[in-house]
Amino acid sequence: MQGAERTTRQRIASFLRDEPAEAGHIASEFEITTEAALTHVDHIAKSLDGTDEQVLAAPPECLDCGFDGFDSLINRPSRCPTCKSESVSEPVFTIS
Repeated sequence: MQGAERTTRQRIASFLRDEPAEAGHIASEFEITTEAALTHVDHIAKSLDGTDEQVLAAPPECLDCGFDGFDSLINRPSRCPTCKSESVSEPVFTIS
């Protein structure tokens, strides 16, 4: 399919097969909101069930204390539950 004929999700999936990316980078690359990027990644992960591919997520991490045990890998937390810092990195997604 040509680029114009593919859906945003198809283009994001193709992008994540080539390189890992944070939700904010995906949003910037495809001119969508970060929330929309997270929704697309979640849907892509579900659509890959039963295939030989999967969406992998490096968890968000607190940049102050290093905590990385967040409950959801898809969402970016607003602050660290351990030290309450708001310096939390975004999760990084890739398809492999």
